[in-house]
Amino acid sequence: MNKTYAYARVSAQDQNVARQLDAFHAVGIADAFIFVDKKSGKNFERENYKKLLKKLKEGDTLFIKSIDRLGRNYTAIIEEWNRITNTIHAAIVVLDMPLLDTRTRSDTLVGKFIADIVLQILSFVAENERVNIKERQREGIAAAQRRGVKFGRPETAYSSEFISVVQSYFEGAVPIKNALCKLGLKRSTFYYHAKRLKEMGYL
Repeated sequence: MNKTYAYARVSAQDQNVARQLDAFHAVGIADAFIFVDKKSGKNFERENYKKLLKKLKEGDTLFIKSIDRLGRNYTAIIEEWNRITNTIHAAIVVLDMPLLDTRTRSDTLVGKFIADIVLQILSFVAENERVNIKERQREGIAAAQRRGVKFGRPETAYSSEFISVVQSYFEGAVPIKNALCKLGLKRSTFYYHAKRLKEMGYL
C-alpha cells in the first residue's frame, strides 16, 4: 500500500514549524508521517531527512510546503529531486507551487518541461537567498565592528588581588600551593589564567 509523507525544515532550534505542520494537516497527513529537521538547508546531512528517505518507497508521495524547505543548495536540490522521483520512483508535491506536483506533471511532455523549468528557477532562488542572507550577516557584523561592537567570548576581568597573587608566584614570593589555595584554583586553571594575563600585558 502506497503511503504519504511530509517533510518540514527550519534552520534553527528556536524557529517554529507550526505553519508547515498546519499545511500538512490540512491535506490529511498525520504527525506520524511527518519528518522534521531543525538544521540549515545548505546540504542534506540531516538526521530526519535521512530517516525519511529510508521510508520512501516506489509509489509513495512526499509533501513539502515550499522548495526552500527541502534545501537551499541549487545543485543538491536538483539531485535530491531526481533521486526521489527517478531512483526511488516516489512522487513529490510542493504545496506552495502547484506546478511542482510529479503525480500529474508526466501527463504531457509540455507539463513535464514546465515543471522542470519551475523547479530549476525555484532552486536557484532558494540558494540565492541563502547566499544573500550570509552576505547581509557579514555586512551587519562588519558594520557593528566599525561601531566598536565586539564579538566572541567576553574577556575575563581579573581583580587586582588575583593579578597580585599571580605576580607574586612568578616572582618567587608565593609557592604554587599557596597561590592555588588563595585563588581557589586547580593547577591547570591557574596556569591557563596566568597565560592569559601575560597575553594581556599584566605580567
